Amino acid sequence: MALVGLLREDDAIYEEAYFKQVTALQDWCQMKFFILLVVLTVCTARPQDLSGKMFTFPQETNTAHVKLITSMEDFRAVSVCFRSFTDLRRGHSLFSLATPSAYNDFLIFKLPKEDEITLYARNSNVDFRGQNYKLNTWHSVCSTWNATSGLGRLWLDGEPSSRKYMNSGSNIRGRAIITLGQEQDSHGGAFDAQQSFVGMMSDVHMWDYVLSPCEIQRFMVKMNFTPGNVLNWSALQFQTVGRVLLENKQINYC
Repeated sequence: MALVGLLREDDAIYEEAYFKQVTALQDWCQMKFFILLVVLTVCTARPQDLSGKMFTFPQETNTAHVKLITSMEDFRAVSVCFRSFTDLRRGHSLFSLATPSAYNDFLIFKLPKEDEITLYARNSNVDFRGQNYKLNTWHSVCSTWNATSGLGRLWLDGEPSSRKYMNSGSNIRGRAIITLGQEQDSHGGAFDAQQSFVGMMSDVHMWDYVLSPCEIQRFMVKMNFTPGNVLNWSALQFQTVGRVLLENKQINYC
């Protein structure tokens, strides 16, 4: 009986030592994982100069996207400009900004109809028709909205739309999540593959005021213009999720 008791005591000591080792190993793994997350966050949060670069979205998914990072949380006006290239005939998101109070706080969405693009501000939208949106062509797109007047406008390849009333009296407020490649149906998620963007995007800028027509034309023809003070392609903070490539921008001549 004494021998059995001694064995049991040894087993208990062994089990205690074993569990201490397992706990220490788990703590070490958690610490390493935390350090890795910190390093990854620092790396992705560092602004990068993407001049001459483009994001390529090579397939239809409900996951792949680029998250653009800004600390600003109050917009009385918005201007967004970018260049895009796609062969999609279905509807697809071009630029999606969501806050906790409005998932379509500022959204640029290409409708299935060949000549229509819709613009959302504070969950209200208007359609802009007569747009010469050709497939397999680089397009320069700019959109503006002012919370005071409620007026929005779209520019495609230097051609302005009519000014249309969208929503007024309320700024865009709250933590903004901005995505390229996916349209947000919740704050930062609820993506639908049938609304995803497939193609290339470049030269993304965002301002917290309405650009003048002259400034928009300067962006369109790639002249010197004032970079975005919210998003600046030459100093862009972003995170890529899923199959999104950062490549040199392609040109169609030698």
